[in-house]
Amino acid sequence: MLALLADENFNGAITDGLRRRDRALDLVRVQDVGLRTRPDDEMLAWAATENRIVLTHDFHTIPMEVYRRIANGDFVPGVFMVPDDMAVGQAIDEILIAVGAALPDEYRDMLKYFPL
Repeated sequence: MLALLADENFNGAITDGLRRRDRALDLVRVQDVGLRTRPDDEMLAWAATENRIVLTHDFHTIPMEVYRRIANGDFVPGVFMVPDDMAVGQAIDEILIAVGAALPDEYRDMLKYFPL
């Protein structure tokens, strides 16, 4: 199963729901790994080192940082772009579908926009 990293402002109700729905899900928050308030490029570098797909609501700065990393030849395990106004239940369902149905490197160097 794919590993996930929720960025600093990702909806806690979604992360809590993901953990409740799938106890085996490998999900950490930036707050859990000492990345709170760190710049996006550092978060993405850490996610690449740990091979974790990033969960974010940040449609403004994250895509630019992902494209910059790719242009520089840096690896991005993937980023799930979840609108912050998406219903919590729908977000949980769709993230679990995307994670459960994916091959190990399916989202490599990719921004995956939700809803699916």
